Amino acid sequence: MTRQVPSDVESLTALPPLVLYVHIPWCLSKCPYCDFNSYPLHGSIPETAYVERLLWDLAQETTDLASPRPLTSVFIGGGTPSLCSGAAIARLLQGARNLIDLPVDAEITLEANPGTTDTARLAAYRRAGVNRLSIGAQSLSARHLERIARSHGPADIRSAVDQARRAGFKNLNLDLMYGLPEQSLAQAYRDLEETLALEPEHISYYQLSIEPNTAFHRAPPPVPDEDLIADMQLQGSAMLAAREFEPYEVSAYALAGNHCRHNLNYWRFGDYLGIGAGAHGKLTFPARQRIERRWKLRDPAAYLDPANRDRLVSGKQALSEADLILEFALNALRLSEGFDASLFERRTGLPFDRITDRVDKARSAGLLTPEQEDHRVRPTEIGRRFLNDLLQYFTS
Repeated sequence: MTRQVPSDVESLTALPPLVLYVHIPWCLSKCPYCDFNSYPLHGSIPETAYVERLLWDLAQETTDLASPRPLTSVFIGGGTPSLCSGAAIARLLQGARNLIDLPVDAEITLEANPGTTDTARLAAYRRAGVNRLSIGAQSLSARHLERIARSHGPADIRSAVDQARRAGFKNLNLDLMYGLPEQSLAQAYRDLEETLALEPEHISYYQLSIEPNTAFHRAPPPVPDEDLIADMQLQGSAMLAAREFEPYEVSAYALAGNHCRHNLNYWRFGDYLGIGAGAHGKLTFPARQRIERRWKLRDPAAYLDPANRDRLVSGKQALSEADLILEFALNALRLSEGFDASLFERRTGLPFDRITDRVDKARSAGLLTPEQEDHRVRPTEIGRRFLNDLLQYFTS
């Protein structure tokens, strides 16, 4: 389905950086909190057919670009991409290089779940060009991993980190959640302390959220109350700061030089190609004064069906002025650095005066910092903690 919504872009003159997201939709099992487009695996991944369809998908995407431009990063997410063989990832990345400029220094991330890796497989990913690994730990507590129905244990997490280092990975992210069912402040402290002991370069530290259309939404678990959640967040931020992890985004903390370039492109409202079942993309077309979102067929069987080979795009939408303002804010205000007027105008094609009254009101509410010499729009600590409240000022 294509929504014919006229774009309200006024003065797009330049193309933003471009990245590639690759979606692998299969998992060993569906986590009760997960609302991603993922499916329990029955048997083995049809990886040969799926990689070929991904490359066909990418070939169609590159023909739609306003002009050729290099990728600055690739992110292979899911699902559980580490269920794929090293040969499949090598074929995917080599095929991508044949279709689009992928510089040798591009950041290439692959998500991996503990218990689905070994040193040989990770070494094969590394040889294929993957240079950043993101491990979905979620907790170092056996009790809490069981409570959120993860298929691995603490020992699997430590083993995955060791395997990654042996395979040559020097840029490692660990995902860690707080606010888990029946989790105490002391338990959250211990979880993060044990994660820090694994010495990753990057930690994604985020609150468990109960999303619609998930098992936890249908049968909510006993999670900590809002005050305890806030204490966990503040405690975690202090612990990470003490270990020199910079809080450069609402839930992202990195040692110097290890910010995730791929995610920074999202948060700075850059362009991205999305390939794979259910993948989303965003493209800028200056000649048409149009910014467009598009999304692919969600069901893996439909995505792989030969009958759908030439209609993988499930829908498209040109962003209106209201869409652009909200979506830009939704991304850029996640960053501690915020944004300046120039970035807003370059990325949206709208004059900054479209949002000055909104910015002023959010500043008056204490959710944005007072205007200073650099004229940046930055969230305050309160604004970062209550991001949804801040975003209300950018909703029409």
